[in-house]
Amino acid sequence: MRIAMVSEHASPLAVLGGVDAGGQNVHVAALATALAEDGHEVEVYTRRDRADLPERVPMHERVTVVHVPAGPPEPLPKDELAPFMPAFGRWLARTWTLRGRPDVVHSHFWMSGLAVLEAVRTVPVPAVHTYHALGTVKRRHQGAADTSPPTRIRDERRIGRAVDLVVATCRDEVSELRRLGVPESSVRVVPCGVDVERFAPGDGDPPRVGDRHGPAGPRRLPHRLLSVGRLVPRKGIATVVEALPALPSTELVVAGGPAADEVDGDPEVRRLRTLAARLGVADRVRFLGSVARESMPALIRDADVVVATPWYEPFGIVPLEAAACGRPLVGSAVGGLLDSVADGETGLLVPPRDPDALAGALGELLRDPERRRRFGVAARRRALDRYSWATVAAGTLAAYEPATYPALKEATA
Repeated sequence: MRIAMVSEHASPLAVLGGVDAGGQNVHVAALATALAEDGHEVEVYTRRDRADLPERVPMHERVTVVHVPAGPPEPLPKDELAPFMPAFGRWLARTWTLRGRPDVVHSHFWMSGLAVLEAVRTVPVPAVHTYHALGTVKRRHQGAADTSPPTRIRDERRIGRAVDLVVATCRDEVSELRRLGVPESSVRVVPCGVDVERFAPGDGDPPRVGDRHGPAGPRRLPHRLLSVGRLVPRKGIATVVEALPALPSTELVVAGGPAADEVDGDPEVRRLRTLAARLGVADRVRFLGSVARESMPALIRDADVVVATPWYEPFGIVPLEAAACGRPLVGSAVGGLLDSVADGETGLLVPPRDPDALAGALGELLRDPERRRRFGVAARRRALDRYSWATVAAGTLAAYEPATYPALKEATA
């Protein structure tokens, strides 16, 4: 099968950790690769954001990243890209007319959906869409701080009603789509995935006090928590800091944000350090800055518990990475975490923005190493069963079938 993926702002070649580089980049790159390893040809179309980028870049034997000229060839915040999506779509249509149309096009994020709707107006191709995040949810939680274009929710509704299939990443998203007016009959759930070979358990338990082990350096206290993610308020790291006074033998390591030598100037780091100082826990919170992807498994294995407490989360890859490494997770009972964390089996879920509930759940696990071990074993097993990229690719292909079958039947007649 020839598969086109459109990911307008999240290139699979991007370096992770920036404001607009995160889980979607990982998802698109890994899904494209898994589909290619199953024998399919994949082209990933993303916006050209540098003048010196070649049009086509091989990423895998059967995956090519195509840089689309839409808007100025320079980095722009994703919230400024919507006006360039019609041009993006027209370029897709011209390219498919000249080079042959794909069997299916799968757009990622709402603006990619706009580009695809423009393209398929003139070059009909079965269209599948994954939102990755919904404007209704963002606006509900961020209010006036939401920087999305005012047309976003209207456009998301139009995309959901126009495409052949919506691939949602979790059950909570299905409910949101229903409220948005997207027919539930055109929605399938296929979760995000994790590289279960790279993210895997180590040889033993987490290090002890004073051990030099892994990218976070020596452990200073008996227990270590790890939070990973972009340094923005909605990721809820402040809630973890607020829980620390009730966990006196525990340190918090935070990975994400700018490079290590730029961390001190980051506004969110300054805000969190001020909060930690006010609570008397500043000496127990460390900010590592961005951590290389290859170092993440060791960083996760260094922790007793991984903590993910966002206000909201469309899916979230950190819980899957923790699970694959055999580490329990305590997280917010929101969005994708409701699916990826089996409460009481692989981790614990608490209400978002509730430091007392978080401290209680963390205290339970930190006092019970055997329970942490059981949770970790169960989490690894669940990651293997449900969230390997091979499993996710198979689920994606099965979801494509209803959308692509008429086109494939015609092509092979």
